[in-house]
Amino acid sequence: MKVKDFRYELPEHLIAQTPLKDRTASRLLVVDRDNGKRVDTTFTAFKNYLRKGDVLVINDTAVLPARLIGQKADSGGLVEVLLLRQEADDVWECLVKRAKKVRVGTRVVFGDGKLMAECVEVLPEGLRRMKMHYHGVFLEVLEALGEMPLPPYIKEKLDDKDRYQTVYRNEPGSAAAPTAGLHFTDAYLKDVQAMGVEIARITLHVGLGTFRPVSVDKVEDHKMHEEYYRLDAEAASVIATAMKEKRRIVAVGTTSMRTLETVAKNHGRIVEDSGFSDIFIYPGFQFNVVDALLTNFHLPESTLLMLISAFSSRDIIFDSYLYAIEREYRFFSFGDAMFLTNL
Repeated sequence: MKVKDFRYELPEHLIAQTPLKDRTASRLLVVDRDNGKRVDTTFTAFKNYLRKGDVLVINDTAVLPARLIGQKADSGGLVEVLLLRQEADDVWECLVKRAKKVRVGTRVVFGDGKLMAECVEVLPEGLRRMKMHYHGVFLEVLEALGEMPLPPYIKEKLDDKDRYQTVYRNEPGSAAAPTAGLHFTDAYLKDVQAMGVEIARITLHVGLGTFRPVSVDKVEDHKMHEEYYRLDAEAASVIATAMKEKRRIVAVGTTSMRTLETVAKNHGRIVEDSGFSDIFIYPGFQFNVVDALLTNFHLPESTLLMLISAFSSRDIIFDSYLYAIEREYRFFSFGDAMFLTNL
């Protein structure tokens, strides 16, 4: 299977640069994942496609202000660091711009010395392990010095950092937002629960895969970057019970789907679990848990586009994307939504 088979042309003006004032005001394209039937509507109508007894699975990760711009301690040269994953003893795996200038022993200073990062290991593809030196609470230091790590296709400044967070975020650790969840408000979630829909929270911290394009020619040769996930006992029980009773599992976002399918792949069923997932879902994958998926529109040749093509079919997804482009849906992180289900 060729990566180029997942290429499509998108007019640049359809890349959403800023979030809508009202989170629920986006458009929604509902697509039957089996036959391709489509319905144009708005996100406010999403709950109309849910049923009493459904379990809506949301990812409660919170985005860290993980983009840091500092200066090399020895030369004063600018260095941009993106925190990806925390490891032991204040060591972080980081993506570094112009990484060849950052070798073992290189120190980078941020905020007039409020934070200093020392390179302790050189990794491939611009990655480094950096030891953080600071006073106080690291997350407070990061909140003061860091910027939201918006994807490179977003050129506009984000005035309100909360708009790159879901309203239900709880567990800091992501380098990017689980964007399908950006459409919800607290009031909307309460309305969904009042319908008899259960909500289960999982955690998956979004990492390098969001920022890195697929660089191989064959899909099967791509290697996913590991991301931390956790499915607690309460959520596992809710999901497992619903599956036993033949009720639908509706994933909000590809991160929720990947977490659930990781646990099922590891254990053959849904149980309490945590660890690191590098699951790669592309056409031919056998789904074991998720029945319907709410997601945004994804980049050409991306692993997320491959995932939704596996959940439906490449032909249905590409026909739906062409349809969305013709009708000028807004694409990517701050864009409109798609609901893949059975109509």
